[in-house]
Amino acid sequence: MALIAALACLTGMHFAVRTSARLAVGLLGAFGLLTGLGFAPLIAYYASADPRALWQAGGASALFIAGTGAAGYATRRDLTGIARACSWALVALIVFGVVLIFVHIPGGSLIYSVLGLVIFAGFIMFDFQLLRRTKDISIAPLLAASIFLDILNVFLFFLQIFSSSEEA
Repeated sequence: MALIAALACLTGMHFAVRTSARLAVGLLGAFGLLTGLGFAPLIAYYASADPRALWQAGGASALFIAGTGAAGYATRRDLTGIARACSWALVALIVFGVVLIFVHIPGGSLIYSVLGLVIFAGFIMFDFQLLRRTKDISIAPLLAASIFLDILNVFLFFLQIFSSSEEA
């Protein structure tokens, strides 16, 4: 329920940005809180079942975000085309994930996670470049939510990689 409410806050934020900056910032806070509440059981599970994977995923995510974010922030090349390609690649990854539910592919989980990391590397670089280039303060809540979702997805992909490496 919390994740559905977080999605509603994110959708509302898209409309609130045009009308009220305070409302957009409030929805950003609610989005962060509800997302945290939604993923808290997963984090608690890993904290009790496989804390090493949790720590490894956190460290790898921090390094990954720092590297790709710095690359995106520093590059002068327009990354809009990469973001567009990553959007289509994300759709393909979702389809691949649905296929993995029904068809067992050896190493499919690892392939899925690595492809997800590649896709989100592009999104992170684009978002950090947008962070540097934008002069419009009104889109700050949307940009913050986008970067937050990038980081969350990277963390979840690394968590999947490090937790499945224990099983192999």
